[in-house]
Amino acid sequence: MAERHVLAGDIGGTRARFALYAQSRGARPRRVHQEVLESRAFGSFEAALDRFLDGARATLGKAPRPIAASFGIAGPIVDQRVRTTNLPWAFDAKGLARAFRIPIVTLLNDLVAVGLGALATPPSKLASVHLALPAKKGKNVAVIAAGTGLGEALFVWDGRGHVPCATEGAHVDFAPRTPLQTTLLGELTKEHGHVSYERVVAGSTIATLYHFVVRNDRVREPKEALSKVARAPDPNVAVVELAKAGRSAAARRAIDLWCSVYGAEAGNLALKGLASGGVFLAGGVSASLVEVLRGGFGKDRAARPSPFLEAFLDKGRMRPLLENIPVAVCLEPQAGLLGAAAHALRCAS
Repeated sequence: MAERHVLAGDIGGTRARFALYAQSRGARPRRVHQEVLESRAFGSFEAALDRFLDGARATLGKAPRPIAASFGIAGPIVDQRVRTTNLPWAFDAKGLARAFRIPIVTLLNDLVAVGLGALATPPSKLASVHLALPAKKGKNVAVIAAGTGLGEALFVWDGRGHVPCATEGAHVDFAPRTPLQTTLLGELTKEHGHVSYERVVAGSTIATLYHFVVRNDRVREPKEALSKVARAPDPNVAVVELAKAGRSAAARRAIDLWCSVYGAEAGNLALKGLASGGVFLAGGVSASLVEVLRGGFGKDRAARPSPFLEAFLDKGRMRPLLENIPVAVCLEPQAGLLGAAAHALRCAS
């Protein structure tokens, strides 16, 4: 029997990851072509997909004819239509199926795709932050990921398997827990009007918190550190590097603030979904800060819980419940793509 092809994509505000898989009856699927494209280099999703399929055609020596495609998309999907949150793209599954002659096209919330990938990730690529690793079956689990934006999803156990529940929970109102966070809310409200959790703890907000700390927390910041952040291609990465290297008190306080708000919202999500099976933290920022999420910086680890865990557990009468919920970082950088591929392969079977 001839090989069948399926197409998978993980589409974020910064990068669009695509992969083409081939499968023969009774054999394991093989990835035959993969590319990572810069999302903002394309005016539409269709243009990005065209570029990927051109590359696949060059690799295979012929035009691929996928029988199914699943795409994880950062944006609210309603009736298989989406307008992306951090890109000027709008498209729908039926239109893609017609334009690219793919019989089955499914749009997935990006965090649903990430969660499917996280649930399939082996323990060797999971790093525990609190207790053991999340349960792979039998209980509800939650997934929260900081990337260009902030994404959240729930996976509800129905007795036989997990039912993915997409959310736009990261866009709910940010609730400050400390005087410093209240001041932060005031500043962000002046700038944005509505302030969501995504405005505070996306991967793209770290530099914003750094500058806020420099202005409001009475930290004497070395000129070298300020210059590094100002000149960096990605100032968010520069702040993380300064904090981890111990070269900036303001950077460390900014990361502590970021982790605290991240932990609070992870705890909120766990409560709303009664995720007794655990919480997966995904995204590149979570992976780069795994040791900080576990225990804070340097000597702070022995002195107090990490800001993340402190906020995660600080839920009043619900604290005992949170104390028994495992939290782990998914270290698989392609979890979203792998989750979308698994979905496409099931659709094709």
